[in-house]
Amino acid sequence: MTIRSAPRTLAAAAAALLTLGSAAACADRGGGGGGTDPDRVDMVVAFYPLQFLAEQVGGDAVRVTNLAKPGAEPHDLELHPRQVGQVADAELIVYLAGFQPAVDEAVAQNGRDRAFDVATVQPLLDAAAGGHQHEGEAGHEEETGGKDPHVWLDPTRLATIGDRLAERLGKVAPNRAAEFTARATALRAELTKLDGEYAQGLRTCQRREIVTSHTAFGYLTARYQLEQVGITGLSPEGEPSPRRLAEVAKEAREHQATTIFFETLVSPKVAETVAREVGAKTAVLDPIEGASAGGDYLSTMRTNLQTLRTALDCS
Repeated sequence: MTIRSAPRTLAAAAAALLTLGSAAACADRGGGGGGTDPDRVDMVVAFYPLQFLAEQVGGDAVRVTNLAKPGAEPHDLELHPRQVGQVADAELIVYLAGFQPAVDEAVAQNGRDRAFDVATVQPLLDAAAGGHQHEGEAGHEEETGGKDPHVWLDPTRLATIGDRLAERLGKVAPNRAAEFTARATALRAELTKLDGEYAQGLRTCQRREIVTSHTAFGYLTARYQLEQVGITGLSPEGEPSPRRLAEVAKEAREHQATTIFFETLVSPKVAETVAREVGAKTAVLDPIEGASAGGDYLSTMRTNLQTLRTALDCS
């Protein structure tokens, strides 16, 4: 699971910033939860897939602020005082508890009553779902309750989260509740279409195992009857041992893998090492944790599908 705790050495400083940011927000704006535009709901989201969801469901009735910068690993997010103030002022905060410790802390101190935790909509999968357990990951699993946060990689689950988000937005802005419901219904139709494309596109493949730099794709592999072989576990920057590298290389050969996947926001070095060892090539499989250049969630998912079809020799 792609989740890491904030560095222990920064914990005290982070807490101080959160307290300072909260105090400044209250002093400057008279408390949290007040929107600046009476015609739109001010929303803060924790990372890109939640931005996509908020914009699709909210439309022009919302103003969305993403706390994670494009091109940066969202799990490494550290909030500065202005962002803490944004959390304090937001009318609705959309996040995934356990994924970004800094956001969890900001919500706990400044916005618990205005927070929508997408992890509560449906039970999260166990970290080992759709793949193999790996050595050296116990610490990360312990921190996150052994759950995989990458729920957005199953379009059907994302659709359900959209439905619940529409309900929550309807409570914040009752006069536009019907609009939120209609937009969520339209989004569900788009995601159902995407789900059908995946099911059809991956139905007849010569191989069903994907070798990934880390195990971010459990929801995708579980939904479409694939198997994930992760070089490392849920931490994208985990360092695999020589033993683990040898195990992955052995599995890749056994499954006749022609492609080793790495991600846009993570160094490809480990994937390239395995690829050289087994005579395979490398390709990007995007977990869509951050915004992709020139594409949104739907287009990136479709690019992933074509990449998988090529790698798995699907007819």
